[in-house]
Amino acid sequence: MGDLFTRPPRLPLIAPSILSADFARMGEECRGVLAAGADLLHLDVMDGHFVPNLTMGPALCASLRRALPGAFLDVHLMVEEPERFVGPFVEAGADHLTFHVEAIGLDACVRLAERVRSMGATAGVAINPPTPGEAVLPDVGAFDLVLVMSVHPGFSGQAFMGEVLDKTRAIAGALRADQRLEMDGGIGPGNAGQVRAAGCDVLVAASAVFGVPESGRRGVIDSLRG
Repeated sequence: MGDLFTRPPRLPLIAPSILSADFARMGEECRGVLAAGADLLHLDVMDGHFVPNLTMGPALCASLRRALPGAFLDVHLMVEEPERFVGPFVEAGADHLTFHVEAIGLDACVRLAERVRSMGATAGVAINPPTPGEAVLPDVGAFDLVLVMSVHPGFSGQAFMGEVLDKTRAIAGALRADQRLEMDGGIGPGNAGQVRAAGCDVLVAASAVFGVPESGRRGVIDSLRG
């Protein structure tokens, strides 16, 4: 598996979220954004319990792996029981898995990260907008990536919540050089500069990328990168 997060060739990394892609043309859509300069693909997995929406499973991840064998697949598990899903997603070709501290608590997240790395993938921990940075800071060194949500998870197209940037800066100051800080939710060219300035070096964008015509996606990705 790849080590894009621990040894990135460039920063920041831009991760289009396929939640906003045309699911009837998924392979073509993903191939196109990678050709337009995106560094990886972000897969938002929702179980209808931890968040109200229901999205994709390991089968879609496996299909993308077959279609795009060189792509880095960043799987965000917005689920109540992430321990049930890490094995199937690694087997399906996921390079990285992030799970929520709100779902299972910090100690269980640390143990699950160890399990994920033993399977050959990297591991991250996510926090929702109301969750303070202190929820992950005691063991922040146990993860390859910290994901700060800048919307309430569940649906694409929500407005960016700028108040999360204060805790983002605090988390950024606690990370090693080989750890990444990712933000997801409402990010576009208009606020990407604030996100980068707060210390984020992985920017997830959904509708900002897939919501424009294919001819304009390279410009959006370049703008997100800064």
